[in-house]
Amino acid sequence: MISTEQIRLEPSWKTRLRPEFSKPYMHELRAFLKQEAARKKIIYPRGTEYFAALNQTPFHQVKVVVLGQDPYHGPNQAHGLCFSVKPGVDVPPSLQNIFRELKIDLGIEPPGHGYLQKWATQGVLMLNATLSVVAGQAGSHQKKGWETFTDAIVHELNRERSGLVFLLWGAYAQKKGAFIDRKRHLVLAAPHPSPLSAHRGFFGSRPFSKINTYLKTNKQIPIDWNLPPAKEFI
Repeated sequence: MISTEQIRLEPSWKTRLRPEFSKPYMHELRAFLKQEAARKKIIYPRGTEYFAALNQTPFHQVKVVVLGQDPYHGPNQAHGLCFSVKPGVDVPPSLQNIFRELKIDLGIEPPGHGYLQKWATQGVLMLNATLSVVAGQAGSHQKKGWETFTDAIVHELNRERSGLVFLLWGAYAQKKGAFIDRKRHLVLAAPHPSPLSAHRGFFGSRPFSKINTYLKTNKQIPIDWNLPPAKEFI
């Protein structure tokens, strides 16, 4: 179910991650996912979207890394980019708060949808730690091997690239990104944008302007955080 021969994986990532697909943990993860499918469980996102974050943002184009935890577990929400939902799907509370902070920071109005693909194609890698989940069961595919795979992705970026920005929102992301070299990269840590924690320091953290200032300082093109209006997806 998971191999570089069977899935569509962007070439720059495929080259770097090929060794991961032959390791024992990946064989175990493959067997687990097959078992889940045999039990007729509904899995989000679709298998063809497990690696959407990598396919949207090639290795050498990454400028910003957003570390999430689980895919959304509601119908039609998850499509492989953390925090993002498909056009026409209600914007989840955490993403509403991200848009609220975007307006505080840069004055950009919420777009009326939660589809963040435009960010991904500009170099924002929106990576969940776990790349699949059972419908309605948050955390159901944690500790099955995905975290080891996504750790390998972050390690590769930390080691082989410089001048990246890592957004670590919440304790989980901060623990996962604890090894990132602060001398080579900018790490922006803040509380999670969830309604339970956003008021503890996420609001007012101004990550979007900080990212663009850092990118410009390092002679990179800043991110255009504006998103297309919802009518473009109707």
